[in-house]
Amino acid sequence: MIVLFAIGILLGFAASPPLAAKTGYPPFYFVTRQGVFGAMALIAMVVTSMMSPRLVRRLGVLGFILAFAAVALLPVFGTDFGKGATRWYSLGFVSVQPSEFLKPGFVIFAGWLMAAGSEIFGPPGKRLSFLAAIIIVGFLVIQPDFGQASLILAAWAIMYFVAGAPMIVLGGIAGATALAGTFAYHSSEHFARRIDGFLNQDIDPTTQIGYAANAIQEGGFFGVGVGGGTVKWSLPDAHTDFIIAVAAEEYGLLLVLAVILLFLLITVRSLLRLIRERDMFIRLAGTGLAALFGMQALINLGVAARLMPAKGMTLPFVSYGGSSLIAAGIALGMLLSFTRTRPQGGIRDIVRGKVF
Repeated sequence: MIVLFAIGILLGFAASPPLAAKTGYPPFYFVTRQGVFGAMALIAMVVTSMMSPRLVRRLGVLGFILAFAAVALLPVFGTDFGKGATRWYSLGFVSVQPSEFLKPGFVIFAGWLMAAGSEIFGPPGKRLSFLAAIIIVGFLVIQPDFGQASLILAAWAIMYFVAGAPMIVLGGIAGATALAGTFAYHSSEHFARRIDGFLNQDIDPTTQIGYAANAIQEGGFFGVGVGGGTVKWSLPDAHTDFIIAVAAEEYGLLLVLAVILLFLLITVRSLLRLIRERDMFIRLAGTGLAALFGMQALINLGVAARLMPAKGMTLPFVSYGGSSLIAAGIALGMLLSFTRTRPQGGIRDIVRGKVF
């Protein structure tokens, strides 16, 4: 995690000076801010990792309620900063994107409901968590923010699968999602434009996807050299959503592969640890957090390489963004808290009947 953050700072030195020059700030204005936000994220991660799973659950549910209220009020008090999507609250000196904090909060909330539903005389936790997911997706689509909506729905589906969902139900949800996507394509110009751009065989070289694809091709295996890249002068989101294009152009495929391996390491290592976890809530919530982390990285990298339709989504711990960095720090702190070694019988003991 610390290595990912260090790579983000390194790439910030390359990607952010052009934007700082355009906006009249000092050359390393955004790098300095990223360092401050990153330090806050690392502190939040360490503090959260030292909490007990019960305290994480309580604070996570409370955080979910507050973040959901903030997302619901975005149409009234939010701003779009000229990007066509109302996703932020502007506080003058800083902006806040509440959906970033909603994601880990929702995973904790859904894990709590699903775990409670597995107990005798427990509530219908799976159905309640699905209802919460659909309501959240509805509010995110209003912004519109289809990327975060799909991420939350996918995280819920993975948790539901781990909780023992029937495959026929998952198939039905997948079919319903496809129908919803078809409806969104025909009813939302924003959504249709993204899909059409992705399916178009020819890439417009003057679009962000076109600039990113050209930068990745120019970088080759070893890159054009530190400071030698040009994509950062053309891409308005070079320091956020398309930071990997800057990495590919200046440092080449080797650094990109290193970033991919780091995300794989964190995600797979977490899942391997959670396999041995007896506590239902920890297993479900931990799986959801690991899935969120890995899928967000997959989507960001896939968009830059034109393997997925364009979405406004940051690369965790690498891209610039205060809300993204701090929310990622909190989420990974929760994951560290859940995966800490605690006295317990192994899951194999339950299977073999040794505990009983």
